[in-house]
Amino acid sequence: MKSMITTAETPRHDRSRHWHEAIASAYFPLDLTFAQADNFTGDLMIWELGDVSLSRLASAALQYRRLPKHLKAERDEHFLITIPIRSQVNFSQCGKEVYCQPGGFFLERSHEPYEFWHDDFADLWVMKVQSQELASQIRQPDRFCSMQFNAAEGAGGLFSDMLQLIPGRFNAMTPEVRQAVGKQLIDLLVLSLKADERTLTSGSSSVRAAHLTRIEAYVRRNLHNPDLDPDTIARACGMSTRYLHELFRDTNQTLGSWVRDQRLTACRIALADVSNRQTVAEIAYRFGFSDHAQFSRAFKAHFNVTPKEFRDQARERHRAAN
Repeated sequence: MKSMITTAETPRHDRSRHWHEAIASAYFPLDLTFAQADNFTGDLMIWELGDVSLSRLASAALQYRRLPKHLKAERDEHFLITIPIRSQVNFSQCGKEVYCQPGGFFLERSHEPYEFWHDDFADLWVMKVQSQELASQIRQPDRFCSMQFNAAEGAGGLFSDMLQLIPGRFNAMTPEVRQAVGKQLIDLLVLSLKADERTLTSGSSSVRAAHLTRIEAYVRRNLHNPDLDPDTIARACGMSTRYLHELFRDTNQTLGSWVRDQRLTACRIALADVSNRQTVAEIAYRFGFSDHAQFSRAFKAHFNVTPKEFRDQARERHRAAN
């Protein structure tokens, strides 16, 4: 599904309200301050790619603020990945600031207050993705907020190039292809984050972080193994079990709970895929759950919905969009 929102046919006195509603619908509620409210112009195109939303936003000078009052009613956390094409955009969150020129991109976290502004007419690509989708592939993605990444070269350049090609191909894509493309965008984003050396140094020493990255990669490749215990993981990664537990103490989460969360997230992604013909039990087994009832309880405790209910909701959204 794609949609377009514009102020072109909106009366000048109503443009502020119209743009507030457009932004809240596309992303999440924000407070907006206009440089010239009556003369404001803006256009917003949105393309839905499964669990990923891609948009192109062009507008006059504006300030967006995510305030504590906006967080109270929000349940699911999202990240926005912003790539400016025209003009510098400025962003501040958790005491950190980034001034991003065209050729770069940065991440914004929905569950923390922030300010985002541009003083000139700006043209932006914005990708919206659930926190869990990123966290299933990269540890603590929130640590990369307010950091600028390269959107002109390497994996970041490939990520930027791919998302800009999507609108021209969108109408020819089936719903299944759109969902697959959304997942590929997430994969390229993660690849571009991991290619940045700060991925290994943010939050801990580079040696410890490198060990954690290797552990996490091994676990994700082996979620099908129900016997994925600390001893097995430690041997595969060439370290002692004691050191393995020490590494995870730095993350404020035990190894066991992290592995369980990875299994649940992988199952959730599979259940959201409307082209997946496996039963709920088969999906649970595929990602290391040997007891279907235990899996259902763990899934509901983690996501506040049963696996069957979640799959039914995903299918209903798919039918409504098509």
